[in-house]
Amino acid sequence: MKITETPSPNFNERKLPVSILVLHYTGMESGTAALDRLREREAGVSAHYMVEEDGEVFRLVAEDKRAWHAGVSAWRGIEDVNSASVGIEIVNGGHEFGLPPFPEAQIEAVIELCRDVMGRHGIAARDVVGHSDIAPARKADPGERFPWRHLAAAGVGLWPDPAGKDVAELMRIGAIGDPVEALQLDLQAIGYALTVDGEFGLAMEAVVKAFQRRFRPEAIDGIVDGETAGLIARVKALAAG
Repeated sequence: MKITETPSPNFNERKLPVSILVLHYTGMESGTAALDRLREREAGVSAHYMVEEDGEVFRLVAEDKRAWHAGVSAWRGIEDVNSASVGIEIVNGGHEFGLPPFPEAQIEAVIELCRDVMGRHGIAARDVVGHSDIAPARKADPGERFPWRHLAAAGVGLWPDPAGKDVAELMRIGAIGDPVEALQLDLQAIGYALTVDGEFGLAMEAVVKAFQRRFRPEAIDGIVDGETAGLIARVKALAAG
């Protein structure tokens, strides 16, 4: 893979070993604009890599350094996600620009880059996440059009088999008295940061929407229906494996 070196001044030293890979969309009008911002000292943001629509890959920060891409976030109990992660920005206008589809050449380059990064750092598939997974109340990228299923087929991230009706019905909240607390524990086991308090408040709704955005993008409503509950159970099982 050819990588173009485009250094950013926005980095510092890591405090943790790398265990997470975070995927973002740039959310800007063009790749050029995004690259300029990621290299602008005053902006105070960066990522390790950026992947253009045509598949060109830019390296902004060396992997042994801490890039500034995750912000206030958490995954699997880690709150300094920047220190524990490699961040990849994927050129896409995002929701503000209509969330355009991701070109095939771009996705194939993302897969190749992710596999390289995962191999170098021993990152598990369960710890390949979107920005929305680690900051569900703030972020929605890389968005519901991102082809997570395609990436998972290549070993990048997780994707559950379709939940059968029997599993979905058994897991439906209220069907067998399954408490909200149990679902919170399941989401926490997957890696999401939330308080286990048995209350279905705004924080849990944000986490459920983040989960749906990734694993059931056709219906992002924050409601734990039978299908969502079944998917949560299956993703939890995959993450544990």
